[in-house]
Amino acid sequence: MKLTARRQARELALQVLFQTEFAPQISYQTFLEVFEQSLDPEVITYADLLVTGVKSNKEKIDSKIQASSAHWKVERMATIDRNILRIAVYEMRFAADPIKENIVINEAVEIAKKIRNFRFWQLR
Repeated sequence: MKLTARRQARELALQVLFQTEFAPQISYQTFLEVFEQSLDPEVITYADLLVTGVKSNKEKIDSKIQASSAHWKVERMATIDRNILRIAVYEMRFAADPIKENIVINEAVEIAKKIRNFRFWQLR
């Protein structure tokens, strides 16, 4: 899978995780189906793997994030930031085929920058 496809999958997984926190009654499968026609099947498959992995390991992932977050509770973190971290921790520690930390951290930072830039320009 190309790096850009993985990045797209991470961004899609972030959107799904963000949306399902606000509207848990909406199935994430329904959300993914919206993108099926416009995205490569590899992107959908990897995004599904990330969402499923984060959801099934959420308590353990949040525990790892909390252990590294001095004086800041996971539930108080911005929803976007919290879910970027969840995806990164899942890929490094809980995925069946873990990804090197430097790659995951770089990807998380690049996605965060993209989101921040998008949000900044929307406010102007």
